Order: sequence, then structure tokens, then C-alpha cells
Amino acid sequence: MAIRENLEAMLASGQDNSLLRFGLGQACHNLAEYDMAILHLEKCLEFDPAYSAAWKLLGKTHAALNHIESALAAYEQGIRVAEQRGDLQTAREIQVFRKRLLR
Repeated sequence: MAIRENLEAMLASGQDNSLLRFGLGQACHNLAEYDMAILHLEKCLEFDPAYSAAWKLLGKTHAALNHIESALAAYEQGIRVAEQRGDLQTAREIQVFRKRLLR
């Protein structure tokens, strides 16, 4: 069974948390199912607003849909969250994605 199907089965069984939603968001993003990815990533961030990797992926997903303002907003929040948590590598990565989007 593929990763996405395993994660969807876990969700259907009643499990729901930030890690599961991030995994589903990432799986959907990788399959270019961006609208579904956004739904899962937003749910992930409801569980854990300080999940900096989710902010980064949410920004990338919005950028893939050419939702520039939403992507920038996600990147900016992701940078703030990552810096607050001391996750400087993620903050730098998000800054790179943000700069590319602004070109």
C-alpha cells in the first residue's frame, strides 16, 4: 500500500494529529494534488501552529498554484515560527523560497 493510502487509513481509523496531517500534505503535494495538500497542511497547523516545516510546505504548495500572496504569507509566518523555535536551518530554507518567489 502506498504511503498516502496508509496515512488516509490512519485518518479514517480516527487518528488525527499534526504529524499525520503533515505526512498527508506532503504526499498530496508530491502527487501535485495541491488543493488537498493545502487542506491537510492547514489542519496540521491548527494542531501545531509552530510546525515550521508545515509552513514551508504550505508556502511551496501555494506557490505551485501561483497563489503568490498566500505563499508569501505562509513563508513569512514560517520564518517567524522557525526563528522563535531556534530552527535556523528551516528559517534559511524558507527565506530562499521566499526570495525565489519574489523574483
